Amino acid sequence: MHQPNRLSVGRRRALAVAPGLLMVLALAAPGLVAQEPAGTIKVETHSSKWDYPKELTVPEGSRTHIVEKGDTLWDLSGKYLGNPYAWPQIWELNQWIKDPHWIYPGDPLIIDLSRAVATAGSVPESVSGLQPDRRRADSSALRRPELAFSFQDFIQLPFFAPEGAEAHYKNQGAFTLTGNRRDDRRFLLEGETVYMNAGSEQGVKVGDRFLILKTVARKVQHPTTKHKFGDVVQQVGVIRVVTPLAKGSVATIERCLDGVEVGDHLVRFTEPANLPLQLRTDIIDPVKVAPNSPVVVYARDNHQHTANGDMVIVDKGTNDGLKVGDVLLAVRTKTFSVGPDGDRKAATETTTHYIGQALVVRTDAQTATCRLLRTTEEILLGDTLTH
Repeated sequence: MHQPNRLSVGRRRALAVAPGLLMVLALAAPGLVAQEPAGTIKVETHSSKWDYPKELTVPEGSRTHIVEKGDTLWDLSGKYLGNPYAWPQIWELNQWIKDPHWIYPGDPLIIDLSRAVATAGSVPESVSGLQPDRRRADSSALRRPELAFSFQDFIQLPFFAPEGAEAHYKNQGAFTLTGNRRDDRRFLLEGETVYMNAGSEQGVKVGDRFLILKTVARKVQHPTTKHKFGDVVQQVGVIRVVTPLAKGSVATIERCLDGVEVGDHLVRFTEPANLPLQLRTDIIDPVKVAPNSPVVVYARDNHQHTANGDMVIVDKGTNDGLKVGDVLLAVRTKTFSVGPDGDRKAATETTTHYIGQALVVRTDAQTATCRLLRTTEEILLGDTLTH
């Protein structure tokens, strides 16, 4: 599979300071691109993360572009519309692309050429003398809402397997990643070729995608009560099948952020839903802690301290009323002395203060996985998350 093409960070930063729309009249745009006759075209089968249309109807005044290696929406917007800042207009017409930073060779794009910037020689006299509007554009109008949970987070998500990791894999009907093309590599990255122990006899087809699972911790206990939660399994990436054989298949690693290893397990992949950012505003100290509130018992990569963007697991789940999408307040309890100096049995008081927010992104019966959204201090094992 070809490597996906990504919009560079520098270009995303440029988007945030785009000038007013009238300034595009002063840009040097390429010559007008020829339109295509309106009609329906068939799209060739190819490897893509997205559920691309198998047929495209080309509207009047538009054309299609088949993505090639190295393409970005930024560059295509500059080529066809004469303004790279206009890339959201291409994205708007191709809503099957869920993340504009990732497009794949073979993906078909519809581009509305009527939105192209006029070239210097074709600017009408009625507007040629106008001065550009130098006010900055509202960047919020050019960006989608900020996400609290995205695909990148999904492929780093940890969860408890209370029955043990091996039993969990068996119950899920998981397959195994049994080898890779390069024997000198232990930790595998995006684009590498791997082999799995399932093929056409197990119903595997070209283009099938599998979620990669890895056991990252064993027999985790509650930091206070010592209750045993089981093993921690983490999602680490996605592979796509390119050649199914009878009992095994050849695949490529499509996405991963942590190293993939031979021996990791594979389950059928289902595209996750993005969750928009919705922060709470009721953060006045002292924070009122609801009865039976969840407590942080594990942090991704077994960290003792966590912060924005990290994943944590808490000791409450669907049995306790938690559900995906809940936003919880992270709270720290502080006990302090109110007695006279030197009194070993001095009286104490207890208070709470706000230290962040967390979004519930996965729930199981007795536990839930949360992503930290905003933190003012490091989140520690034993800290409380409350409604």
